[in-house]
Amino acid sequence: MASSIDSSGISFTALYTGAVWQRHGLSEEGLIPASGQALYSLLSPFEGISRIVAGGSVRTFLLQRHLIIDHLIEDAVQNDGVDQVLEIACGLSPRGIRLRRHFPHLRIVEADLPAMATRKAAFLASRGFLGEHHQVRPLDIFADSGPLSLETVIDEQLDTKRPLLVITEGLTSYFSLDDISRFWRRLASTLSPCPGSRYISETYLQPPNGVIGGGLNMLRQTLGAMTHAQVSFHFRNGEEAAEYLARMGFKDVDSENPQDYYGYLPIPQSRGNPLVRILNARI
Repeated sequence: MASSIDSSGISFTALYTGAVWQRHGLSEEGLIPASGQALYSLLSPFEGISRIVAGGSVRTFLLQRHLIIDHLIEDAVQNDGVDQVLEIACGLSPRGIRLRRHFPHLRIVEADLPAMATRKAAFLASRGFLGEHHQVRPLDIFADSGPLSLETVIDEQLDTKRPLLVITEGLTSYFSLDDISRFWRRLASTLSPCPGSRYISETYLQPPNGVIGGGLNMLRQTLGAMTHAQVSFHFRNGEEAAEYLARMGFKDVDSENPQDYYGYLPIPQSRGNPLVRILNARI
């Protein structure tokens, strides 16, 4: 039975995120609808102001997290023997397509709420990407049981005797810490029988006081109103985030600072300390 938590509004932000990926050569032609491109153009002046005032913008953080997550996935596949990936809240992410091209042996399962999952599956099928090794399934992270539950999707679509890499990108900040903790505990428990499994996600840090903090809090409130979600910045720093995730049942949790990848990965740089961290957890 599904809980009363509503996560349907989040797909709105998938349009903008998808448009950012496409503008930077990371997406597939035809995956992002025209409305996403229009939203990208509409928000461009605000992004420019943010870069001047805060030293970074939403686009900066989106690209930082996306490319670092890609790097960590490649490391897991090449060095940890991971050969199956579940991307939850896949939205308009092109990652599954890119992974299958780079690693044809991978089994990819993309999952999202039913409407988005149907849209994604139709696109993949129309381009010949959908098949035995690349599937899309509806999933609601707050469904306690039934076909939309996390446990059902993993049991039916993936081999629980082999390492599994689970990704959530652009999801966790749209819920209160208490609510997303329910998902984290269930995910850790579900992955525990899968030796060598990993979970990769991102978290946005609580902004500092002053002009930058005020601007980011205004952005948080705006996103919350637009998506009908409780947008939250859960942690003060990366170490606090890693320690909390470990208490949820994960272990060996690393918090990756984008600064450590400047000059190593082709990611944009923030002025000052970036306010996004990538969490890399092992089971």
